[in-house]
Amino acid sequence: MNAISHPWRHSLQSFGHPRVLTMFFLGFSAGLPLLLIFSSLSLWLREAGVERSAVTFFSWAALGYSFKFVWAPLVDTLPLPLLTRSLGRRRGWLLLAQGSIIASIVGMALIDPAQGHTSLTMMALAAVLLGFSSATQDIVVDAYRIESADVSLQALMASTYIAGYRIGMLASGAGTLFLASDFGSAMSAYDYQAWQSAYLIMAAAMSVGVCTTLVIAEPPIRTTRMPPRATGDYVRFLFMFVAAVSGFILIFYYSSGPAAKLSHTLAGVLGAEAGARFLVETARLVTGVATAWVIASFMIRTGIVSREMMQDTYVAPLKDFFKRYGLNSALLLLLLVGVYRISDIVLGVIANVFYQDVGFTKPEIAGVVKTFGLFMTIAGGFLGGLLSVRYGVIRILLLGALLSAATNLLFIALAAVGHDLGMLYLVISVDNLSAGLAGAAFVAFLSSLTNIQFTAMQYAIFSSLMTLFPKILGGYSGSIVDSLGYSHFFMLTALLGLPVLILVWQARNYLDPPARTNRP
Repeated sequence: MNAISHPWRHSLQSFGHPRVLTMFFLGFSAGLPLLLIFSSLSLWLREAGVERSAVTFFSWAALGYSFKFVWAPLVDTLPLPLLTRSLGRRRGWLLLAQGSIIASIVGMALIDPAQGHTSLTMMALAAVLLGFSSATQDIVVDAYRIESADVSLQALMASTYIAGYRIGMLASGAGTLFLASDFGSAMSAYDYQAWQSAYLIMAAAMSVGVCTTLVIAEPPIRTTRMPPRATGDYVRFLFMFVAAVSGFILIFYYSSGPAAKLSHTLAGVLGAEAGARFLVETARLVTGVATAWVIASFMIRTGIVSREMMQDTYVAPLKDFFKRYGLNSALLLLLLVGVYRISDIVLGVIANVFYQDVGFTKPEIAGVVKTFGLFMTIAGGFLGGLLSVRYGVIRILLLGALLSAATNLLFIALAAVGHDLGMLYLVISVDNLSAGLAGAAFVAFLSSLTNIQFTAMQYAIFSSLMTLFPKILGGYSGSIVDSLGYSHFFMLTALLGLPVLILVWQARNYLDPPARTNRP
């Protein structure tokens, strides 16, 4: 898989391989939904007059990406009626996920968040469905990439997938902002129809993924370490998943009223509204997760769901990881995975709102932050990959963590300067270049942790864990800014990177990428 060892001409010709080109279009389909529930939605809600603290809470709609390991085994094994028979296992799940993504985007387009609490609730539900559907698509695309070609093409397929993913993000980020602005919506003159049209166009753009799914070939049937199961086992497994998720949603939904009252009371006691809301909302999240856990545990203990199936799908990959590294080292590595991107993600949740509050227009944000920033991120990714090969993953991982934290300090300068395009170009150049560099090294780091016997499940765990805590904390970024102001908030995000540096330094003793000790 080391493309450097092949002649350059052969490597370039391989980019024309049908499987490699396929991943570009699937990457576009995977990247498109993300910003529709992240930064673009934040600007829409802000223009609609939604409070800043409520806007950033919507970032939790993307938590489906952080919990995708929960249903990854289900997607990996459960046959779908009609779709699996006509399209195959992978293409069937891809089409279902893409159809659900389109339906979610259309649903969001049909809701005006300025109409009050009920509309906001409906928007939140549609955004959560979009996050869940998009995360499901990611699971299937990852599996398709691994199964559809041999090792020699995997690196090229990954590179075209990333390129397509970034362009999809550009379309839903800069594209949505340009469209909403051209259709007539602005911070001082909100126009729901403009945002509705922009989101409907994004739903239509998902046809790229649908068409790709319909024309590609199903990958060869692979052998698996898991024994075949009866259809009833999969149905009961699906029922357990639906029941656990329903318990989480019900607890989280019906606790909103009491939580608001408790948060108000606690704020009076603590004298800090943001801190009170953080504690109460964290308690809601923990209670919801605990409820889901109790429901799943009950169904396993009563025999409704096969205990052996749970062992094969969830326990075995975890046991393998802890066995290879030992308890203490494994916990250290998992902690590093969970916090490495904390500085970038927490700041990124409110970044678009900050740009608008400073005075930048949507076209300026789209042109500089989304378009120019995209190329800087891609350049940083290539640079990070080259440096990782030359100097080793850990050194570049450490450099990336340092730069990601340090570049957040530039936002303090931007907050002080205000509306200055030159300063914005500088901040975006340095910040996105460092983010791309850190991201490339981090992917190599995650790959080095994975055992090839458990690639899908273990990588799903790592990729979910890496965004879970940062996204939860990012949901409170609006409240933190309301309490501290932008300058102190940016300083806080920079300081969050210091523990990451310590963890990377400690982790250097446990990784040996050249030896690939995780390979059987």
